[in-house]
Amino acid sequence: MGLLDSLRAMLGTSAETDATRAADPDDLFGMSTAYLTMAADLGFDPSGAAALCFSNVDSASFEQAEQEVKEILEAGREETGTEASFNTDSHGYQWVILEDPEFEDLITSMHFAADTFVEKGFGSRLLAAVFAFEKDAPVYWVYSFRRGSYYPFAPQSGHERDSTTEFKLQSTLDGELDVEDETDHWYPLWPDGHGHPWE
Repeated sequence: MGLLDSLRAMLGTSAETDATRAADPDDLFGMSTAYLTMAADLGFDPSGAAALCFSNVDSASFEQAEQEVKEILEAGREETGTEASFNTDSHGYQWVILEDPEFEDLITSMHFAADTFVEKGFGSRLLAAVFAFEKDAPVYWVYSFRRGSYYPFAPQSGHERDSTTEFKLQSTLDGELDVEDETDHWYPLWPDGHGHPWE
């Protein structure tokens, strides 16, 4: 399954059926302790990057919500130092890309962005929050706003997945994070190139 298929599955008709509840950005704070466990128990350190993926809506009110997100993140940069940029991938999906060596600041900025979309009535357009970690190879924790749960993603070259690492992450963090029980919903977010999914 390619990136486009993955995103369609998460945002398309099946996503509406599979959604368990409305988007709740407060769930992102679960990463506040999980990242410490990742480092202490598994040796994975935060990469200093995370991203919020959402689907655009062709409307003036949505454009206004996007602008407010940009303004909030710009104002927050003065306090946290979190750098924010915006990207549209080759499939037309939008990304808010956050960079900060302080993981807690990444979580806070991610929450501000997601919460603004929810407050403006566009919570249904939120797809995923993606947190990057690194050791010998990059791994990700993906939060699905549709499912209200996290799942691990450990990509390898050739669009293969390191399922051993993914299940190790699941077993270690389950209970600390609300990990998605149904592995069919562990959608791969393949990057367009060789970088992060949002690149």
